[in-house]
Amino acid sequence: MHRTSDAGCFVLLATGNGLRVQRDPKLIYMNEFLTQFAQQAVNGLTLGAIYALIAIGYSMVYGIIGMINFAHGEIYMIGAYVGLVTLTALGTSAGHPLPLVLGAALTVSVVVTGVYGFAIERIAYRPLRGGPRLVPLISAIGMSIFLQNYVQIGQGARDVSVPVLIAGAFDMHLGSGVEVTVPYARMLIVAVTLVLMIALTLYIAHSRMGRACRACAEDMNMANLLGIDTNRVISFTFVLGAMLAAVGGVLIGLTTGKLNPYIGFVAGIKAFTAAVLGGIGSIPGAMLGGVLLGLAETLASGYMPAEYKDVVAFGLLVLILLFRPTGLLGKSDIEKV
Repeated sequence: MHRTSDAGCFVLLATGNGLRVQRDPKLIYMNEFLTQFAQQAVNGLTLGAIYALIAIGYSMVYGIIGMINFAHGEIYMIGAYVGLVTLTALGTSAGHPLPLVLGAALTVSVVVTGVYGFAIERIAYRPLRGGPRLVPLISAIGMSIFLQNYVQIGQGARDVSVPVLIAGAFDMHLGSGVEVTVPYARMLIVAVTLVLMIALTLYIAHSRMGRACRACAEDMNMANLLGIDTNRVISFTFVLGAMLAAVGGVLIGLTTGKLNPYIGFVAGIKAFTAAVLGGIGSIPGAMLGGVLLGLAETLASGYMPAEYKDVVAFGLLVLILLFRPTGLLGKSDIEKV
């Protein structure tokens, strides 16, 4: 949703009868272009924030064990459904304060998906970690299909509606008649994502577990020799990644208004693309890749037919990888022989 204003789109023309005010078509076109661009950029930041929350899970797991958790998208989907069930149980029309209702949905979803993340690591990865690298990948895909059908059996295959918790929007004037409408729900998504990103960065940099994660990412065998419980660190990364994905799942329901058991597959592929785009294994890269992918999708859908948005998004990935095979912030692994 966006609105344009004709303010600043008039020119004075000198005529035989004096000065005459006339609308300038070029200025009107530029005004509409800038308004649509700004509106799509706002939408892209929201979508990019969700992608970033999911992409961090991919990057953390890959950075430590060198494997991709392809069941991660389904964790995002389960988090969204758990949030919906919590909202339904509390009753959104029962007069409970909004922070209490939303906080309860986020808390329950984070705890439940944390358990799922732990279970995936213990069942689908740990027993197979010493085998061929393809085996855990197949196991993760099987777990993804299982979780998708598990939710489909319990909740049905059709779309379900999410109660509207946050209505209304903020009109932001950017000057020269450019006005952007920012829904409060989207503002909340960006704000929560920023807080989580800052908290995660500080935690990884300064906490004991964060230092253990960095040590395992640098050299798993050496970290094990130095007394770090590497199994505990690996489980922690799965749990933390699942929790962040759950937050994204709950928040996305506030903007789309509907859920189905297949949202995890699409979002998971896009988030994995964002992680690769930013540099798989890099947390800042996952954040940057998510934002760039979200902006690319929304800007493409704003100026092209909607079916081209995925072409642009994945085309951007291919283009960047041609010049930066490790992603924007990824580091090259140099093996000395």
